[in-house]
Amino acid sequence: MTLKSMFRGRLHEWLLRANRLYHRRLYTVESNPDGIDIFDEDWDSLVLLDACRYDALVDRDELPGNLESRVSKGSQTYEFLRANFTDRDLRDTVYVTATPQYYRFEDELNATFHEVVNIWSDDSNVWHDGGRQVVRPETTTEHALQAAEQYPNKRLLVHYIQPHTPFLDRPTEKLNTDRNTYRQFISGELSVDASTLREAYRRNVDITLPHVTDLLEGLDGKTVVTADHGELLGERLYPVPVSGWGHPHGTYVDELVRVPWLVHEQGERRDVTSGSSKSGDEEIKHDVVEQRLRSLGYTN
Repeated sequence: MTLKSMFRGRLHEWLLRANRLYHRRLYTVESNPDGIDIFDEDWDSLVLLDACRYDALVDRDELPGNLESRVSKGSQTYEFLRANFTDRDLRDTVYVTATPQYYRFEDELNATFHEVVNIWSDDSNVWHDGGRQVVRPETTTEHALQAAEQYPNKRLLVHYIQPHTPFLDRPTEKLNTDRNTYRQFISGELSVDASTLREAYRRNVDITLPHVTDLLEGLDGKTVVTADHGELLGERLYPVPVSGWGHPHGTYVDELVRVPWLVHEQGERRDVTSGSSKSGDEEIKHDVVEQRLRSLGYTN
C-alpha cells in the first residue's frame, strides 16, 4: 500500500465517522431506533441474505411470494446481531448460518438458541477460491433443508453469506483478491471502475436467488426472505457528501437499512415449541475462524 492510498483510505474513514456521529445521534443510540425486532415478527422460517439491498429484489421475479420492505436495526452484521440477539431466549429457534459473525461474538451476545448450525466451520462445506474461503448458497440451502426436517417444531433462521463479498462470478480477475474489495477500491489500490463492482454485486444476487427459491419450495409454513442490512454501491452519504461502498456500521441510509421482506406461504404452519439448548458447545479452531473472517473482508 502506498502513502497515497493509505491517506485516501484514512480520509474516507474519517468522513464515514463524521456521518456516523449524525446517524447515531452523537453516539446516544447503539443501533437504528427505527428498525424492527425480527423475532417479534410473524414467521416460521426467516431467511437472511447478507448485504442484500431492497432494490436488488424489486426488479427480479425469481422468488415466489409477496415482496415488501422493512427497516433493519443495523447497517452491518454485528450491529444487526447485537440489536436483535442480545440476551434473548431463543430456544424455540434453530440458527443455520454461513457466516462466522455470530460465533465471533457469541459470548458477548449471550443469546440462547435451541441449536446453532455453523456451516462455515466444516471445511468440506467451504468453497476455496484462491485465498478466499466461503460457503456457497447451494450449500446453505442444503443444510437449511436438513435442519427443517430435523427440527420440525422449531423456528428456522437461515443466514446466507451472499450477496456479501467475495464475488462468486467476477466480471474481471482484478476482483480476485483476498482482501476487502471495497476498501481496496476506495484507497485506489484496486483499478476497476464503479460499474464493475456493481455488476459483480448483481451477479452475486443472481447466483444466490435460485438456491433461495429451492429453499422456499422445500419449506412449509410462513417463510420470510429478508436481509441483515443492505449494501452501498457508490451512493452519496449524508450529511457529509462522501461516496459509500460496502456496509459501514452506524450509517442509517436507505441503501443500508431498508431491506427486502418477501413473504411466502405454503402448507401448514409449524407447531413451534421451545426446548433445551444445544448451542454454545462447539469449539472451532481459532485459525479457522480467522481465515473465514479474512475471506469475508472483516479482518486484514
